Amino acid sequence: MRCARLLLQRSHALYRRTVNTWSAVGAAFNVQHQRLERLQKNVGLFGVSELSSPAGFQMALCQALREAEFLVHRACTHPPCAVTVETFDQLSDSLCKVADLADFIKVAHPDAAFREAAERTCVDIGTVVEKLNTNVDLCQSLKNLLDNEAVLATLDPVTRRVAELFMLDFEISGIHLDESKRSKAVALNVKLLDLNHEFLSGSQLPNAVEKQVLPEHIRHCFSIDGNRVQIGGLYADSPNELVREAAYKIFLYPNASLLVCLDELLACRHELATLVGYKSFSHRALKGTMAKNPETVMKFLKLLTEKLSDRTSKDFMMMKEMKKKTHSTNPEVMPWDHAYLSGAIRTEKFNIDPSVYSPYFSLGACMEGLNHLFTQILGVSFQTVQPKMGELWSEDVRKLALVHETEGLLGYIYCDFFRRPDKPHQDCHFTIRGGRLREDGVYQLPVVVLMLSLPPPSGKTPSLLTPSMVENLFHEMGHAMHSMFGRTRYQHVTGTRCSTDFAEVPSVLMEYFASDYRVVSQFARHYQTGEPLPESLVSRLCESKRVCSAADTQLQIFYAALDQVYHGKPLYRSTTDILREMQETFYGLPYVYDTAWQLRFSHLVGYGAKYYSYLMSRAVASMVWRQCFLQDPFSRVMGERYRREMLAHGGSKEPMLMVQGMLQKAPTIEDFVDALVLDLDANLKPLV
Repeated sequence: MRCARLLLQRSHALYRRTVNTWSAVGAAFNVQHQRLERLQKNVGLFGVSELSSPAGFQMALCQALREAEFLVHRACTHPPCAVTVETFDQLSDSLCKVADLADFIKVAHPDAAFREAAERTCVDIGTVVEKLNTNVDLCQSLKNLLDNEAVLATLDPVTRRVAELFMLDFEISGIHLDESKRSKAVALNVKLLDLNHEFLSGSQLPNAVEKQVLPEHIRHCFSIDGNRVQIGGLYADSPNELVREAAYKIFLYPNASLLVCLDELLACRHELATLVGYKSFSHRALKGTMAKNPETVMKFLKLLTEKLSDRTSKDFMMMKEMKKKTHSTNPEVMPWDHAYLSGAIRTEKFNIDPSVYSPYFSLGACMEGLNHLFTQILGVSFQTVQPKMGELWSEDVRKLALVHETEGLLGYIYCDFFRRPDKPHQDCHFTIRGGRLREDGVYQLPVVVLMLSLPPPSGKTPSLLTPSMVENLFHEMGHAMHSMFGRTRYQHVTGTRCSTDFAEVPSVLMEYFASDYRVVSQFARHYQTGEPLPESLVSRLCESKRVCSAADTQLQIFYAALDQVYHGKPLYRSTTDILREMQETFYGLPYVYDTAWQLRFSHLVGYGAKYYSYLMSRAVASMVWRQCFLQDPFSRVMGERYRREMLAHGGSKEPMLMVQGMLQKAPTIEDFVDALVLDLDANLKPLV
């Protein structure tokens, strides 16, 4: 058996606890990692032999392009049948295996040469994909299949849906256009790749001012470079109001070239969408999602705003009262005050100190907790695997195998959890290789990376997590489980390859488990004494999360509404004017003159027209938690239903049908809104 050959990673320097001993999984994450033997053969990143050096990306790309050429020829010459869909999926897989891996390496590898080679590969494959999406002969082979009723009748529902999804890719790329317009669509897509990169890079750059612009007594709060002060963030949690205000106004000061870039990006998206037959980019982006169209999204956001109105007003009033206590010269709550004042109110009411919690949340203990939870509800467990030389991009990465109690090995999870220089401070899930049933009958196992920014273990002290870090760990592991259990026949729809507003449901659902004391009590132990985390601390933490939660949700509504308007029909106004109007309509705190927050809205790239997904996914997750797991978070019956109805299908089933299968009813927009509002008020304790 393949899983029997997995090597359990054993450490000779296990950290000794007074009461408990770590399992192999806990030990793997609570001790400093052993160095790999340098004399071993370099197997290449993720075991891809070509990627033992940056130059290997070009080799992997060339091989993928050769495979693609062969598969395109086969698709175009083979009579229409199920093999046509299988060939399309193989084509998708051959390109995605290189593109997805490169997409991760370009942001995570410590070596700049690897990052640059991966970046070039992403651009090259992106260009190839756009050309394939406007390849008339390739599209015709699929159209011959979909137009043949006799052949269609022989296809199973999943194969038929995958064929339709491939056709949708052609349609939104303008396959139905004449040759000159198709060429224009390709050019627009290629241009968008450059604009996306330019905007994303620019959104993360700091702004600088001369030192004399800032009062002398706050300059030390920022990074000083010669005679200039560099401000690379909002300093939203600073207790000094002047620091928060200065950071807000300087960090968000309009960058003329980036404003032009955003204008071009939005105009380019709209031109592409209308060229291929959609009213707007938002209409194009939302096809196939739970929401289906921008009208539904705006209905959702407006109805939620109405339902939250009184609660939001009360939250802002509380912030105003708290601001009075700070003896501020400006009594009005300003946008730079939101995060700080809501945090101050939480501290006053509950005095939540992350350092009190962290000793109970060693990373190893949290991983043991996840292992226990998944064993209980899904019948799977983690096994640590010793990586080979060259397989990892950093020696502090851990490799896990996910093994089912009866089905064996399901896939691999690479855990890139610890901070290091030049590593992005973001929590992400990356698909490296999607699962699919290969032609030889063997299942291609999924491979994913989870990337976090946690403090590394040092000496006798393991990595200790704050409550928010624990929540993020559970969130990202929800994505990983989706990837592992989405064991679809076709790679094109495996795991998280589904609509964005559904893809976040499994990860958000995990946050509810992370806040439930019945789950937390299974693993939260003091790393030195073994003392369990008191239930009162978890209760206080959950109650504190509801402080100002209506205002926090309203801020997310504002972001989502802004995203929709930017990607709707052109309003022929500046993006800043639109920002001001949306802020006044959907937020409640005033726009600050000469700021351009939209230039820091990096989600416009990856989540263009889909930022609402976080709110809609949370609504679905809330309903699933409340109906299926609130009574018993370790229910194997509900865990199996969750796997069967939601995790197993990836994108091979309509998202709303998956939700309906899990909840055993079709939820309405009003149900989504009510679920989010109920979360703000309810204690989320089991009903007895």
